[in-house]
Amino acid sequence: MAKIVGVRFRKRGFIHHFECGSYNLKKGDYVVAKSSEGPAVGEVVEGPFTLELDAEKLQPIDRIATKEDIEKYQKDKEFEREAREFCLERIEHHNLPMKLVDVELLFDGSKIIFYFTADGRVDFRELLKDLVKHLRMRIELRQIGVRNHAAMVGGIGMCGRPICCSQFLLKFHPVSIKMAKEQNLSLNPLKISGACGRLMCCLQYESDIYTLLKKDLPKVGKKMETIYGVGKVVRQNALERTVTVELDDGTTVDIEFPPIEDDKLEKEEEQ
Repeated sequence: MAKIVGVRFRKRGFIHHFECGSYNLKKGDYVVAKSSEGPAVGEVVEGPFTLELDAEKLQPIDRIATKEDIEKYQKDKEFEREAREFCLERIEHHNLPMKLVDVELLFDGSKIIFYFTADGRVDFRELLKDLVKHLRMRIELRQIGVRNHAAMVGGIGMCGRPICCSQFLLKFHPVSIKMAKEQNLSLNPLKISGACGRLMCCLQYESDIYTLLKKDLPKVGKKMETIYGVGKVVRQNALERTVTVELDDGTTVDIEFPPIEDDKLEKEEEQ
């Protein structure tokens, strides 16, 4: 059993999960833990909750943030805001075709990262010189894609919940139109695209469950025999485990199939 909390290092960033260890944490506490860029101060936004999970699979919280850590964290945020304003002014001055998304100062002060999006390659050498001269520290200009942009900015999906990439997805996977077809969704781009303009990430991580649920269902267009007579399958409902069959006289009937065993669903979710 592991006691787990969700920690957010950036205001609109991913939620990372850590093992509490001996610390008694609650929402709103500040902790020091390892982020993708090294040790950082983050806020507990989820939990604590207990899971039947090997604690060794999760990184532990380094320690509870001290008053000095929190003061430095707040000063760093103010520094990031000032650096952002200066960078925006220099981007406009050099008329660069790029959009600044976020600025991140590492907790140890060794580097500051400017995240930006652009349609192609950008010659930012003069901008880099301005930043180094003004900030007098190590600078990194990191170009990101539209999906990472959405994850950093955040937003609300058409489901009414915060978009997945800003909540819990730590890795983006390829998403295809075939996945939408398998889930019997409308192929209208407005209905299957996320805030980033690309296909919604949930199409990918829900795809395997739909494949399992539809595995033994007759395919659309196939002839099958029912207690009402022979007919053709015209529609599948994977979640309800039913198919709609059109009989020779034009009437339609819904045929139910046995549900998938829970252990198979749990095994699929673990994978």
